[in-house]
Amino acid sequence: MVRSEATSAELLTRCLECAELVNRRTLERRLFVCPQCGYHFRLTADQRLRLLLDRGSFEERDADLGSRDVLDFPDEPPYGQRLAEVAARTGHREAVLTGTGRVDGVLVAIGVFNFPFMGGSMGSAVGEKLTRVIEHALGERLPLVIVSASGGARMQEGIYSLMQMAKLAAALGRLRAAGLPYVSVLTDPTTGGVAASVALLGDVNLAEPRALIGFAGPRVIAQTIDEQLPADFQRSEFLMKHGMLDAVVARPELRRTLARLLRMLNARAAVRPADDGRGARRRPGARAARRRRDGA
Repeated sequence: MVRSEATSAELLTRCLECAELVNRRTLERRLFVCPQCGYHFRLTADQRLRLLLDRGSFEERDADLGSRDVLDFPDEPPYGQRLAEVAARTGHREAVLTGTGRVDGVLVAIGVFNFPFMGGSMGSAVGEKLTRVIEHALGERLPLVIVSASGGARMQEGIYSLMQMAKLAAALGRLRAAGLPYVSVLTDPTTGGVAASVALLGDVNLAEPRALIGFAGPRVIAQTIDEQLPADFQRSEFLMKHGMLDAVVARPELRRTLARLLRMLNARAAVRPADDGRGARRRPGARAARRRRDGA
């Protein structure tokens, strides 16, 4: 069960999709999926970790790493104060939790965005934490799982925030070159620089139903091209139909699907052939076989 962080006085919750009132305990038992319409409520990073990982298996890394106001960004309240307030409210110093844990017994390196922390926005510390967990996966030869829920790059950090996109793409490139699997899980919402970088670079991209996924928002796009967009534009099912996702998985099936995928990808990674340096893959012993054939 994914327990709510709400107080006991909040007995009913109104579904944002169908507007039905739902008993809070019923929602908890159903992993915060509306029993009337199937709407998937947003989860915190802590709730997401409880949903996906074996109980007690999560070991957090770089918990003390946080952002600073390096640009002296003009904001109200000031950026530094905003960071302190949201850290006190969420119990975390940044918009992503990283570490290791087990998914049905399979050891993984994992990063989970925390949307309540400034909309899950990606600043320099978020990029650094994710890069470090990718490098840990590379060093320990672990599969990687990243669960995205973000409004994109953090405007208070300007170019430093945008640089994280290239930094993460490079780190994931090293992971792929080493033959280690990366499964990306996109949840509502995954937008902006996060969608344009780490979220859609998985070996397998999964998403929860009806999750908003895209770079610019649908309203901005509609105004720019002066056309009416499809009703399901930028939703998981739309991206699945157009080849951007590998599967749309309902929350009750997500952990089981993830465990099955990780076992399959791990088995493949264990026998993955080496790279010949030209981007092509060669079978072990292929060079020796060519020498024998050529009489060398």
